[in-house]
Amino acid sequence: MRSRSNSGVRLDYYQRIVQKVILSKQNPVTGLLPSSNELQHAWVRDNVYSILAVWGLALAYRKHAELDEDRAKAFELEQSVVKLMRGLLLAMMKQVDKVEAFKYSQSPKDCLHAKYSIQTGNTVVGDYEWGHLQIDATSLYLLMLAQMTASGLQIIFTLDEVCFIQNMVFYIEASYRIADFGIWERGDKTNKGIPELNASSIGMAKAALEALSDLNLFGARGGHASVIHVLPDEKVKCAAILHSMLPRESKSKEIDAGLLSIISFPAFAVDDVDLVRITRQTIIEKLQGRYGCCRFLRDGYKTVKEDPNRLYYEPYELKVFENIECEWPVFWCYLMIDGIFMGDREMTMEYREALNEILLNSPDGFKIVPELYYVPHDKVELEYKEPHSQERVPGGKIPQMWGTSMYILGCLLQESFLQVGELDPLNRRYCTEPKPDLVVQVAILAEDEEVQKALQAHDINVQTISQVAPIQVHPARVLSHLYSQLGKNKRMNLSGRSEERRVGKECRSRWSPYH
Repeated sequence: MRSRSNSGVRLDYYQRIVQKVILSKQNPVTGLLPSSNELQHAWVRDNVYSILAVWGLALAYRKHAELDEDRAKAFELEQSVVKLMRGLLLAMMKQVDKVEAFKYSQSPKDCLHAKYSIQTGNTVVGDYEWGHLQIDATSLYLLMLAQMTASGLQIIFTLDEVCFIQNMVFYIEASYRIADFGIWERGDKTNKGIPELNASSIGMAKAALEALSDLNLFGARGGHASVIHVLPDEKVKCAAILHSMLPRESKSKEIDAGLLSIISFPAFAVDDVDLVRITRQTIIEKLQGRYGCCRFLRDGYKTVKEDPNRLYYEPYELKVFENIECEWPVFWCYLMIDGIFMGDREMTMEYREALNEILLNSPDGFKIVPELYYVPHDKVELEYKEPHSQERVPGGKIPQMWGTSMYILGCLLQESFLQVGELDPLNRRYCTEPKPDLVVQVAILAEDEEVQKALQAHDINVQTISQVAPIQVHPARVLSHLYSQLGKNKRMNLSGRSEERRVGKECRSRWSPYH
């Protein structure tokens, strides 16, 4: 029997963790992952983050295969990823009427649901029973769909599904002006269910729009019909609002650790290197503790002072949670991966070693990431007096699939089983690199011969529109009409992009190939 190399043994170790913590929970019918053993609901955001380790491990096995068994493992892992991504796709397609309605209303009552049943993919709570409007979760799915497709996975199978994804682009393209419930689902800091404009949602939407722009969802085998189109004006608007908000997350949250996901992997949504640095440093200075980072200041979630019988807080109650906010190890996983993408070995090792100090050992001997660490009741007063002085206790979901997935992904990168380009085939990580100066060229054409003669009288020699054939020149309203045809699908009652929504100057000021 052929012996395994050290790299093969190490990959097998990570494969066992992935199998035990993640894939053993995957529903065989829908491919979805539950929130916990007790709650069989599949959150879109958690499912996408949890499957990233499976995708990364598949890429690692594909590259480091020593035996036929390794190639088989790579294929099996890839199919598990496809199964989950398609499970989420089908769950959302069951709500196609909401996608159509939301494009026009942008109302929380018309949005896609944030979670689904893992057995059926159907909705599990009513439209008003949860903060479903979470632009970041929908955008994260679209972003990773683009990256996984670019890596070679076939997730989209039919043109009907392409039409649905095109309409999902129209669903998120106005995120720069849509107040949602944010990455933590509860809206503003007081948990009163008040939606806010969130920088993390806008950033993730911007990243998804950029990643999907001109992407062929059928890969190298696709034609023009399977290409996704994104209006450049919407990306520019998202970027402008995002840059004006950072490092703030929203009106009620001066900073949020969730912003790590947009300044680095997976979104890479901010192209101003100084703004990225300021946001990262603000998170570390204000939110980092001894066991990870708290989500935001005065976050009462899972603290011993939180009343489990009430969902919402009164504003004056927030002071009670100051300095005892739960600390989440998952954010150290983000920072470890961030260090790898920046090529900062010191930062990478700092957070890898810090994580090794706080990770838990499973009954099977694996390292697992708990959801959070909280201050026990008998040490709260001491923690108030001297923040970060008391030993904390692991709580929440143990293990947390999202956190364990990000940890494994960081380990695969740090141990060189993966290169950063393999997790980012669309090269979003270069967003902060200097770009060449934009040169604007203006061509003047006469609408007809009469106008041409009038201009010639002033020594301005130009061609008419008919003389530049085969190039066609049309008014902007024609471009708006053409864009309204994108994503139209009578079988699913999808109308495409509304002609009432203007086509901006970014879109009008460039060549548009017409097939």
